[in-house]
Amino acid sequence: MIFLTIWPLFALICLGFLMARGGFPEPGFWPAAERVNYYILFPALLIGSLANAPLRDPAILRLGGAAFSTICLAAIGLYLWRRIRPAPAARFGPSVQGVIRFNTYLGLAITASLAGAAGMERAAVMLAVMVPLVNVLSIIALSDKATSRGPADLALMMLRNPLILACIAGIFLALTGTGLPFGTAQFFALLAQASLPLGLLCVGAALRPATLRTDSGAICANSAARLLVMPLLAAGVGLAFGLTGIEALVIIIFFAIPTAPTSYVLTRQFGGDSTYMAGLVTAQTLAAVLTIPIVLLIYGTT
Repeated sequence: MIFLTIWPLFALICLGFLMARGGFPEPGFWPAAERVNYYILFPALLIGSLANAPLRDPAILRLGGAAFSTICLAAIGLYLWRRIRPAPAARFGPSVQGVIRFNTYLGLAITASLAGAAGMERAAVMLAVMVPLVNVLSIIALSDKATSRGPADLALMMLRNPLILACIAGIFLALTGTGLPFGTAQFFALLAQASLPLGLLCVGAALRPATLRTDSGAICANSAARLLVMPLLAAGVGLAFGLTGIEALVIIIFFAIPTAPTSYVLTRQFGGDSTYMAGLVTAQTLAAVLTIPIVLLIYGTT
């Protein structure tokens, strides 16, 4: 049963929340843990998953195209809605992030539980497409001035992202057939083993239930769009691209999971409505406990 497979992942999130609220081990631990995971452990997981991925497999190429198309269609829909209901960038940016961004730790953890190593390879390839795209779209939505920075400035910002650099490195190793030589595969595997549990604990530590008291209507609408509408859109696009089997499972997983906790950090950096963004992260993460098993059952991924 899907719920029995993924409930331990949400238990880790709950544990992280309880640890952080209890002050254990100490408040300064969580920001440090997030940085270690973001700059070292998680990039190692991406490199290790991509290094031997079958990138020339047509099914994987279709998966990347379907993921790219789904995000672009969602972004177009959000901008069209903005024309009907105008909103400043400080408010529109969090709304966009709430719909198009994704909790990578939870997505990979669910993929590993349901699809094993083959699923992880495909998820890593999809992340190589999605991570740069959602970052660019998020920056543009958060700041109308971002569009005037030009492609060079945006490219420089992307190249400072350790996840994007890890994807580039992993793809290079896969395309050249180099793989991970001289026992480095085991080194990256050991680092990767720590990434997802630590990441899920940090997700729980970042939850802010108090933020749910404001903007409840907007939070509910955005959460429904992310957790229910996006999987439906992804299923339709995946069908159009001819995705089946593991590829179909992976795209549904990544569009059924809640938005990324790092959205809050980016929102604060650009002066957006960080309280609203924190509410979206918290509400979606809590609601996903129920919606993810339902979505996976509806779309026949068992």
